[in-house]
Amino acid sequence: MLSIVPEDGASASVGAALPCHGENPDLWFAERPDQLTRAQRLCQGCPIRLECFTTALARREPWGVWGGEIFDRGEVVPFKRGRGRPAKVRTDYRESTPA
Repeated sequence: MLSIVPEDGASASVGAALPCHGENPDLWFAERPDQLTRAQRLCQGCPIRLECFTTALARREPWGVWGGEIFDRGEVVPFKRGRGRPAKVRTDYRESTPA
């Protein structure tokens, strides 16, 4: 579980309101783009989103979703492609050949 604590000394009850404390922590470090997008959406209403992001940026977090942004190799990236080779573009030759 992620251990982010607000600097303002907020009570422990704030931790229960953090999306990363109520969901499977693996979601924030997923390989699948759809899961990362879900983690990003869950971060949107988080009370410490900005603090989470700036702290992760300062630490150059190697990967994961922090403060609603995707980190890869310590940098913020707009999206992350899934693992494996991209799908080939299929060409149906039957449609293009004259009968």
